[in-house]
Amino acid sequence: MRKLVVAAFVSLDGVMQAPGGPDEDTSGGFRYGGWTVPLSDDATNQAIADMFATPFELLLGRRTYDIFASYWPKVKDNYIADLFNKVPKHVATHRPDSLKWKGSVALSGDVVAAVRTLKQQDGDALLTQGSAHLVRQLLAAGLVDELRLQTFPVLLGPGKRLFDDKASASSFKVTSSVTSPGGVLLAHYVRSGEVQTGAFD
Repeated sequence: MRKLVVAAFVSLDGVMQAPGGPDEDTSGGFRYGGWTVPLSDDATNQAIADMFATPFELLLGRRTYDIFASYWPKVKDNYIADLFNKVPKHVATHRPDSLKWKGSVALSGDVVAAVRTLKQQDGDALLTQGSAHLVRQLLAAGLVDELRLQTFPVLLGPGKRLFDDKASASSFKVTSSVTSPGGVLLAHYVRSGEVQTGAFD
């Protein structure tokens, strides 16, 4: 059985939309594309490199897939491009015939059921990038084993969020936590079971 790891750049108010550039995802009138760029540095880049050092397969929603497929195959002599172009890519889509990026496979039928089946197989970890709608479905179904979050000290207001009120209640253990020079919290969370409650005397 393999792990499902959600990796995300997230604002203090939970927005994860369009972290990498102004035109990445302007849906809903989002105006702050590229909000991670001014605060990214060697520490945030190293956290990404460390995450990609473990074998993985990508698990993507259709919008993120389209953004990646229009960019990464054109990039040469780049560590991340080499990885993304090589690894299998599992894609939540209703248009399987339009997946042209090499190594792309459509998740057929019910997406949550398809991911649950993938997790039961042997293989490398399933790693999400972006894919807000898909990630919220996976959180609601209790399928997420790890969270690798870079939390940036900005408030963005309206935008696609990592968490909503449908997320399955669960506890996570912090296995590492570092703050970058620019104030980005780099944290790795591993699921540790059910939520425990209590009362103060």
